[in-house]
Amino acid sequence: MNAKSSHPTVATNKKARHLYELSDAVEAGIVLTGPEVKSIRAGKVNFIDSYVDFRHGEAWLISLHIAPYTNAGYAPQDPDRERKLLLHTREISRLAGAVSQKGLTVVPVRIYFSHGKVKVEIALGRGKKLHDHRETLKRRAEERDVARELS
Repeated sequence: MNAKSSHPTVATNKKARHLYELSDAVEAGIVLTGPEVKSIRAGKVNFIDSYVDFRHGEAWLISLHIAPYTNAGYAPQDPDRERKLLLHTREISRLAGAVSQKGLTVVPVRIYFSHGKVKVEIALGRGKKLHDHRETLKRRAEERDVARELS
């Protein structure tokens, strides 16, 4: 499935692109409660230190912070609870195999709505070293200078 879609993005994990070299993006559904969906619609999502863990043939999104919805009623949800991701078995096994063998991490990249359903784009990420960060910043600055000169 093509993870690059034209759906409007609700939240983006900017730190993931800074800390990891991302590859193999996959679209996943996520199991949420009603107030969590309303909170996501309001954009109250924080990706700090979130990642995907694989247990018993299932994918779980760990430490994604969804702020409590103010009009949720009497049963508040834990904003940092683990949430199950909805993926095909072959996608889970492929991602879990890459994580266990190659030392990669699966991180959420963005959250968006597709046909009224909340979707999470997850990607395999290899941690960048300090010199990689510097190289990325240098390349970005050069591209900005070239664009400035052209315009």
